[in-house]
Amino acid sequence: MKKILFVLLFCAYFSNDLSAQQSSKEALEIIKKVDKNMFSETQIITSEMIVYGKRKSRTIRSKGYSKGQQNNFTEYLSPEREKGTKMLKLDNRLWIYSPATDRTIQLSGHLLRQSVMGSDLSYEDMMEERKLSDLYNTKIVGEEIYQGRPSWIMELTAFVDDLAYDKRILWVDKNRFVPLKENLYAKSGILLKTTLFMNIKQIDGRWYPTRLNYKDVLKDGKGTDFVILDIKFNPAISDEYFSKSILRK
Repeated sequence: MKKILFVLLFCAYFSNDLSAQQSSKEALEIIKKVDKNMFSETQIITSEMIVYGKRKSRTIRSKGYSKGQQNNFTEYLSPEREKGTKMLKLDNRLWIYSPATDRTIQLSGHLLRQSVMGSDLSYEDMMEERKLSDLYNTKIVGEEIYQGRPSWIMELTAFVDDLAYDKRILWVDKNRFVPLKENLYAKSGILLKTTLFMNIKQIDGRWYPTRLNYKDVLKDGKGTDFVILDIKFNPAISDEYFSKSILRK
């Protein structure tokens, strides 16, 4: 009797372990498809950042160039007060050039968590270009209809140390493999930010959100909208955009 019980328990354990492995593999495949939609080797994006204040909003236009997962250059085009401001990320280093002072400063450590121009986005948020599948372990924790779309609810837990968010809960469109909503958490488990992905369009054969709302839940207000006016996937980009000399040009 004891042998039969042992065999039954072993089979149940083996079956559960196999099921967990299959579920983990499925979750990883889903996130890789999300990465394929959201990331490309190079990108050029013209965008507007709408910062909602207590009384009025501000719209800041910029053009960004990215190459790989570590190189990013952004130049602000308007309004006049921000025009000419430039940001350059090379690996884990970030420089900001201000035309008002004609100075370049380097940000690192906790300074990267500061707000970008009063928005709900931090410098870390703006400069994170790495794929989710390279940073997080993933599992499916539920399913629901979200904004009329059948969706998986995914839990992503960091397996690298240098991330702003230790855990993410992500709603993924089952048919288009694009994120619809995201909750971002600290290591302590506190919810820090939410992101809504809207105006999803098919661009160059991939599904991509062209309007995002970032909300720092520790602040009042409507958050910050990030609107993509134009995006090019995998264009040729000169290496000069990823050199410190670009900051003063």
